[in-house]
Amino acid sequence: MTLIPVPELLAAAEPGGLGAFNVIALEHAEAIAAAAEAAKRPAILQISENTARYHGGLRPLARACLQIAADSTAALSVHLDHATSHELIRAAVEVGVRSVMYDGSRLDYDENVRSTAEIASWCRAREVFAEAELGEVGGKDGAHAPGVRTDPDEAVEFVAATGVDALAVAVGSSHAMHTRDAVLDDDLIARLAAKVPVPLVLHGSSGVPDTGLRSAVRAGMRKINIATRLNIVLAQSVRAELAADASLSDPRRYLGPGRRAVQQEIEHLLRVLG
Repeated sequence: MTLIPVPELLAAAEPGGLGAFNVIALEHAEAIAAAAEAAKRPAILQISENTARYHGGLRPLARACLQIAADSTAALSVHLDHATSHELIRAAVEVGVRSVMYDGSRLDYDENVRSTAEIASWCRAREVFAEAELGEVGGKDGAHAPGVRTDPDEAVEFVAATGVDALAVAVGSSHAMHTRDAVLDDDLIARLAAKVPVPLVLHGSSGVPDTGLRSAVRAGMRKINIATRLNIVLAQSVRAELAADASLSDPRRYLGPGRRAVQQEIEHLLRVLG
């Protein structure tokens, strides 16, 4: 199957939400594809700017994700997550990624609008889906401060001024949470969904319990980003395998079970979002 454009994936996920899962290692990508096939749900493989930096560049992992997605029988796409540089976005599009998220949330509002509009226009000319962020999702230093929320009227103005295709909003989640006790503002989600003319994206979803994810989707969230939860599951599995056999050295013997554990978690989350 060829890669599916994100707008088509969003439509295919309805009335549920579209799961978007971050890839750090090849095992993540393989697990996402296998889980989407098993759950018969669309999904997105995401590569963050931090992960591209970790690998010394975007191209090798992006090409692997694109190939895995193209070879899968599931409806999949590949997305660049939390890019803060125009250069990285250009590199992603050059390698074949057709969906990007530009994160200008650390900039002041006017500069965020100017820079995001420039990126969105560049992407639109190349038929690339452009996501942006307004508000402070939390869990990071700088602009990501807990307790801040996206204002619906400002969000409408931001989308009109920038021309983005999707908007990540701050509604109570926080990045990099290891507990699943975040409480989302469903009333704010509903007000945003009623006013904002593009799909809403929930970042920091690993810290949201299943009931909160279901409720957020019902309130109007369309794309649900999950990263930390997968890393926790992978690490727990690898630790268990290594603890059970002190002589274990073949990475396939511990990464294989880790990949299966991640796949099972994604299957569960896809069904929750569905």
